Formats: sequence, structure tokens, C-alpha cells
Amino acid sequence: MLFPSEVFLFVFFPVVLVVYYAFLRKTKTLKNIFLLLASLFFYAWGEPVYVFLMIGTILANWFFGILVDGFRDKKAVVRLVLALMVLANIGTLGWFKYSEFTVLQINRFLHTNIPVPIVPLPIGISFYTFQAMSYVIDVYRQRGKVQRNPLQVGLYIALFPQLIAGPIVRYETIAEQIVHRVENLQDFTAGVTRFCIGLGKKVLVANNMAVIADNAFGLIINGEFQASAGMAWLGAVAYTLQIFFDFSGYSDMAIGLGQMFGFHFEENFNYPYISKTVSEFWRRWHISMQTWFRDYVYFPLGGSRVSRPRLVFNIFVVWLLTGMWHGANWTFIAWGLMYFVILTFEKLTGFGKKEHWWGHIYTMVLVIIGWVIFRSTGMGNAFLYIKAMFGIGAKGIIDKAVWAYIAQNWIYFVFAIIGSAPVVPWIDQKLKDSRIWQAAYAVGVVACLVVSVSFICNNAYNPFIYFNF
Repeated sequence: MLFPSEVFLFVFFPVVLVVYYAFLRKTKTLKNIFLLLASLFFYAWGEPVYVFLMIGTILANWFFGILVDGFRDKKAVVRLVLALMVLANIGTLGWFKYSEFTVLQINRFLHTNIPVPIVPLPIGISFYTFQAMSYVIDVYRQRGKVQRNPLQVGLYIALFPQLIAGPIVRYETIAEQIVHRVENLQDFTAGVTRFCIGLGKKVLVANNMAVIADNAFGLIINGEFQASAGMAWLGAVAYTLQIFFDFSGYSDMAIGLGQMFGFHFEENFNYPYISKTVSEFWRRWHISMQTWFRDYVYFPLGGSRVSRPRLVFNIFVVWLLTGMWHGANWTFIAWGLMYFVILTFEKLTGFGKKEHWWGHIYTMVLVIIGWVIFRSTGMGNAFLYIKAMFGIGAKGIIDKAVWAYIAQNWIYFVFAIIGSAPVVPWIDQKLKDSRIWQAAYAVGVVACLVVSVSFICNNAYNPFIYFNF
């Protein structure tokens, strides 16, 4: 079940809201049980078999949390429990996500004929696996209380607003909220507004950019790019906008939905495309993922308070894992290692802390090239596409299709450019006391919801790009 779908907007979510607020108003325990059951149903709607995998993940990590807390004073035992926890979670993730890819590569490089396992990837497994590990580790670090009630652990891992598309919520962030959260009209209203904005980002901007990007990346035929360099750039820019508004749109919807039920998730995107260095870009992009890798991988390895060779190694491990986390393909690994090289350079030279007048251009060119690698089906296609962007193998500099796409979609590009920068928050800050601005803002939010719903009901193009995760 997806947020931008008729069944979610008109059936599932209204029912959940009515039951939660009309029939369970004063009972926190029953509210939590109901939200857990609703979340499992939400997941089972699209993954009826793999909901049992999720339940198994919940129970296993609930048990690991109890063991960690119980053997806290016995270092050898607790380290063994932590190792088993990591092995169980990463092993499960590895089997479902990487087994097919791994066997294919073994057969390819060693010329073997090992049967390739066909293992469907459960949606959102990377997100909820990381959250499950976060629970046990945070209990070990005493940043959250151990839960004797498995239902509360289940609610943290399976909570439907952030289940299939993030953000990655660390246990320490909402440990107290599970038991002591407070719902109020102000939060609910803010949550509705945030959800509507996120829905508009996804349906009105990301989906329309996806049409251009898909067509452009589909122009690699018989080992050649069958269009102009301008078309290659247009497709790359369109995908750059698509992935931002898709990811940030889902994060906005998740944050908004959570807020309606009294949960406060951390921000996940902070206008990354205004960055002047690649380091700044990654401080602003998918903040929850970066924070997770920082807290649970980078810092345990020693962080930056180590020798230069060890620092390079630590950054390498983080970005290799970051690439692998996004999917089982060499393109994701190459994308992660690309950022390893760039960020290592900026870290060791201090470049990442400096601002240059050309910094934004430098950053965005690298980011766009990175997204081309990320989007491509294979490294061969990625190289062909990048070469076409710089005129190598392209059919001219620009063609009529470029102008046609711009003419048909200019309004979406305008909204995308405005939405990529903190223009609206700046205006809101300047005019926050203006009743005219408040009314215009409210009308804009309602219009965003109405138009988005009309697109959904008319079966407009609505790709889901989280299948790799």
C-alpha cells in the first residue's frame, strides 16, 4: 500500500484516524496495539507473506534487547549477543537483498554455474532492519529503555508512516514517545499540512519529472545514446529533481502522518541542492540515513579522531555500505565509492569547509553525474549516458525533443526549482503575521491536495522507486 494511492487516502487512513481518535481516545496501550495492527495490515497489503518476516524481526530483536539489558555487566556475553544480533539482521538482509546478485557475480567472474536463487525483495526491508538494529544498540548504550513488551518494540519497527520509505527513525528518538506522546490539535493540523505538501511533491513534481527521466534514460539502444547531449542533460536534471521530490515528499508525508498521531520524527532533507560543497550536500540529504551510518558505523570505527590512513578507511567503509544499502547493483557500489573519493578529498584538504563562488556549480555537476550512475541499469549504460552529456556519442548538441519536453512541463520545472530552495520558508518568515499570506498558504495547501488526488484518481504515472530498499 502506498501513500499516494486511492486505497490509502480514501479507505485505510480515514479508518485508522476514526478508530484511533473516536474509539481509543483515552487508552494509550490500546492506541499502540491498534497502530501496530494497522501497520502490519498496511505492510501485508502489498507483502502478505513477508509480514511474517517482519514479525520475526520484531520478536528476534525484542529478545536481543532483553538479553543485552540482562547481561549488561558481563562484557563478553553482551558482545556475543550484539554480534549475534548484527549477524541475524545483516544475514537476513543480505539473503533477501544480495544473494541473487552475489551468485551472479561469482558465476560471472569464476565461470561457475551455481544455481541463481530467485529471492523477491521485501519492500522496506533495509529501513526496518536498520531500525531493529538501532533498538538493540540504543538499549545497549542506555539511550533508550529496554521494552519488556514486544508490542512496543513492534510499534517502533513497524509504524506505518515510516515503514517502507523512511525516514530511518532511531529508537532513542521516539522511545519515550511510544509511551508518553501527547496528541493535540496544533500537531494534527501541522501534520495534515506537512502530508499535503509531501503528497504534492511526489505526485505533482516527482512523477512528472519521472516521465522525462525515464524517456531520456531509455534512449540508450544498441549501445548508443539515440538523442542529443541536451536531451541527456535534460533527463539527468529531471531525474535529479525526481529523486529529491520523491524522497523528500515521502519523508514529508511520513513526518506529517507521524505528527497526526503524536510522533515527532527528525527532519530528513534540508534543501540539499543549495549546497556549495559535496560535504554540505550530504549534511542536508537523507539526514536520517547519514545519522544512522555516523552513529552506528563511523563513530564505532573511530570517526575522524584517528590517523589519516584509518580515517580514509573509515570513510571508505561508510560509503561502501551506503552504496550497498541502496541496492544490489554495481551502479550503487560505484555511486557510493564516487562519494568516498570526493568526500575524502574534501575532508583531507579542508575543501569541504570552504566556500567558493563556483562551489554550487561544482557540487551540482558532481551530484547530477552521481544520480546518472545511481539511475542507470548497469555501469556500461552509465558511462554511455555520461559521455553523451558531454557530447561524446550523442546525436548533436540539442534537438526538438528537448524543447518539446520543456514546453510541455515548464510549470513543473518552475515548481521544482522553487521547491528546491528555501523560498517558501523565507517568504513565510517575512509574512508570518500577514493574514493574506496565511490565507494564500492555506489555499495553496488545499489546492495541492485536491490536484494531487485528481492525478491519483486519473491513474497518472506514479512510479515507486523504493523497491531497491
